[in-house]
Amino acid sequence: RKLLAYDPFDKPPCRGCSSYLVEPYIKCAECGPSPFLLCLQCFTRGYEYKKHQSDHKYEIMTSDFPVLEPGWTAQEEMALLEAVMDCGFGNWSDVAYQMRTKTKEECEGHYMKNFINNPLFSSTLLSLRQMEDHLSRTADTAIPFKPTDDPPRPSFDSQVSRDMAGYMPARADFMEEFDNYAEWDLKDIDFVDDDSDILHALKVAVVDIYHSRLEERQRRKKIIRDHGLINLRKFQILERRYPKEVQDLYDVMRRFARVVGPIEHDKFIESHACEYLTLFLVKRIREDERRKRNMLCDVLQYIHDAQLFINANILALYTTSYYNTALQRSAPPLNLTGLPGTEKLNEREKELCQVVRLVPGAYLEYKQALLNECRRQGGLRLAQARSLIKIDVNKTRKIYDFLIKEGYINKA
Repeated sequence: RKLLAYDPFDKPPCRGCSSYLVEPYIKCAECGPSPFLLCLQCFTRGYEYKKHQSDHKYEIMTSDFPVLEPGWTAQEEMALLEAVMDCGFGNWSDVAYQMRTKTKEECEGHYMKNFINNPLFSSTLLSLRQMEDHLSRTADTAIPFKPTDDPPRPSFDSQVSRDMAGYMPARADFMEEFDNYAEWDLKDIDFVDDDSDILHALKVAVVDIYHSRLEERQRRKKIIRDHGLINLRKFQILERRYPKEVQDLYDVMRRFARVVGPIEHDKFIESHACEYLTLFLVKRIREDERRKRNMLCDVLQYIHDAQLFINANILALYTTSYYNTALQRSAPPLNLTGLPGTEKLNEREKELCQVVRLVPGAYLEYKQALLNECRRQGGLRLAQARSLIKIDVNKTRKIYDFLIKEGYINKA
């Protein structure tokens, strides 16, 4: 969908019936370079003309879609801007009357929200107001010039003259020109009748070179005038309205000002300023979200560690008396003869399984789980081992200490 002009008479007529086009209408995507436009009636009839065929690809041209917020189409956005320009800012009754589709409260609220109080535009408007206030306070150093006024004539050694780079407004010229000695190559040239063809051609070439140097001089003057570089102080004030990063970009891109007009160059810099502001806001939002996520993770980890500590103390209270009596009548070592997995154990591992009364198959499973977690984490704590092995905490501690001692795992 294309964004179209609001005035219907600005559109070309239909190529089929020559009537004024009313949205939506059809644009052929294959015919060109001049657009081939058809109204819906001619399009449904399959109108064909010269190279245009009814089976060509096409585009539906309409502005009936939201841009800034739902309920406001692109056509209404353009109508609002045109009405504000025609009726003046603040005359919301006249603006609503010209639009006819919105009330004055809706017009005022939408315009203030999206074009005045929008954070992408507010900083630029504020900097422009500050710049205007500054210029009004320094009006004595400004250089007013109108076509009907007598241009200023600052003295040669004054600060104003130095700021103007020796520009003389009364003559629209500079005290010292670019390529200031270009005329020296012509001062001794004289065309006479008895010149040979070669000498005559050489003199003509010198004159052509001089003309090209004059054209370059005039081109540089035009750039200076068009971009307002004569009033250096005002130009510097305009530059300072941008953030530092945009000012650096302005310095880098200044060399390209010579190939585009002043308005296009300013639009280019303004677009980068808006883009920088948008990226800065997005970056700050992302940093805030990342900080909140990290804070939440820290809180959850703290709660988890505290819960493990509380559980360990509770288990210790309940099991202290039991193990005190159990120590007095400790169970005999487990007999591993004939149990599956015994052949996979070394002598120290067999002794561990006998003492803690753990079958070899279960021990090998617990050992592999702890080794995998240690490799993944780069280390293993006792609390993590207990969360992986759901058996008696004292058996888990003995297995954990044994694996640490034998070098199978390392502490976190």
